[in-house]
Amino acid sequence: MTSAHHHGTAGSTTPSCCAPAGPQQTAAGGLLQIGRRPQPPDPLVREAGRPRSTRGQVSLPGGSFAMGDAFGEGYPGDGEGPVHEVTVGAFTVDATTVTNAAFATFVKATGYVTEAETLGVSAVFQLQTKAERPDILGAAGGTPWWHVVRGADWRHPYGPASSIADLQNHPVVQVTWNDARAYAAWAGKRLPTEAEWEYAARGGLDGARFPWGDELLPRGRWNCNIWQGEFPRRNTAEDGFIGTAPVKQYAPNGYGLFNMVGNVWEWCEDWFAADTYALRAGTRVVDPLGPGEPDAAGRRVMRGGSFLCHDSYCYRYRVAARSGNTPDSAASNVGFRCA
Repeated sequence: MTSAHHHGTAGSTTPSCCAPAGPQQTAAGGLLQIGRRPQPPDPLVREAGRPRSTRGQVSLPGGSFAMGDAFGEGYPGDGEGPVHEVTVGAFTVDATTVTNAAFATFVKATGYVTEAETLGVSAVFQLQTKAERPDILGAAGGTPWWHVVRGADWRHPYGPASSIADLQNHPVVQVTWNDARAYAAWAGKRLPTEAEWEYAARGGLDGARFPWGDELLPRGRWNCNIWQGEFPRRNTAEDGFIGTAPVKQYAPNGYGLFNMVGNVWEWCEDWFAADTYALRAGTRVVDPLGPGEPDAAGRRVMRGGSFLCHDSYCYRYRVAARSGNTPDSAASNVGFRCA
């Protein structure tokens, strides 16, 4: 698979399957210094005395790896190059994205209300929308395949007529970066840095295209949940799913981590900027935290792509692919895992 699969020019402003930006362009959270690990945020919503738990996490030794797109397949506006050496220290990371069941435990313990619930609307992909017509308020961010839906939130990911009753082991969605950080604080954890995420996603396969190697379909088998068919009109669901898949649906990578590409976008701690890698060229980078301030759009990094990615339009289900969105943005294909 090569960049010839891309149709049209891609960049940070190009419409894609990525979630549309939220209604506000606020840049929440303190600025982080390059070269220092992020600390878990202030435990504003943590249960009294709740200890940090590493249950469900994998301990990674850390080390050096080649970060970035080695195949020239990235979108120019995403800033996937140049490839550069990065060293990360030892850390632990969730084996899976946070599930609906886990997020429900957090909400029950704290009474936390997500930003989508507070706002009363969120973004839902058109073919997933489950809402009466009066609750579909129009297209989101000028993209006709994203609806602004009244009553869409983590409990009702596709609109008020949807439910998570049968999705307990699926990734929680409709969570903003701010929501993800609140959960992490309660759990005594934090969000991974972008460098940690890519190191983890590679599973020890340095320079590979996917967490399992360079071929999308080794032995004709699907290893991730992405779009098959014609985006955005027809999804043939050859991988078994039209929406999200269970968090352990496909084989884990070499580090024992599941669904590092496809399924849902995953929030990272860092601010997003297209020139992050270019500014690192020729330097030895240890535990980077990305830029010290946001780009003009005020975005945080998202990684991994989602079930809506298709190589004709959003070839971002590669381990090197990167994107970003405002920290108050939520959508039906955005979740997270903790470190």
